[in-house]
Amino acid sequence: MPTLALIHTSATLVPVFAQLCAAKLPGVTTFNIVDDSLVRAIGAKGALTADIARRVAGYIASAESGGADQILVTCSSIGPAVEAAAPFAAVPVLRVDQPMADAAVRTGRRIGVIATLPTTLGPTSDLVRRRAAAAGREIALEPVLCPGAFEALMAGDAAKHDALVAAALRDLAARSDVVVLAQASMARVVETLAAADRRIPILASPPLAIDHLAGILNH
Repeated sequence: MPTLALIHTSATLVPVFAQLCAAKLPGVTTFNIVDDSLVRAIGAKGALTADIARRVAGYIASAESGGADQILVTCSSIGPAVEAAAPFAAVPVLRVDQPMADAAVRTGRRIGVIATLPTTLGPTSDLVRRRAAAAGREIALEPVLCPGAFEALMAGDAAKHDALVAAALRDLAARSDVVVLAQASMARVVETLAAADRRIPILASPPLAIDHLAGILNH
């Protein structure tokens, strides 16, 4: 029975991925590593710094030592550190937004990327550009930040967060072929949109990442 390690920077994502794994990876054992100080450190320093990247590499090594056959890192903000550490791991390491970026590139030329944190918007936008180049696809990328939404969520005002994200999503969808959610926390907002505002694909990373891993681990 294969073992999947999930590395999170928010405890709120543990049940989200647990549900997905139970549904799509029934024969896979999972375990979680959580450190929510990583994203706070990125926010405080304004960027993914070398010391934070070393900590990410340490968690990947710890997951490998814990018996993982595959590692999934569920936070987009530390994606560049995941890619830097992956070649040094003896097991495959996946950043959560790579399958989503690949799906977006396959879906359309005008790709919108939306985030509530600039530290997430940059890495995800960069990933989409690189995956498009690797696939030989020309794209027009539009990154959009939702100012105030993350702060509202941290202050406990989920309704304000959802309203700001929904407004930005409607606006971006009107001029895109596909929209990428840079943060998994925004996925629930998509379900509140009217059908007319969901006429294009709006992609969230968790289900696409688990679908990708199901194709590898369920064989």
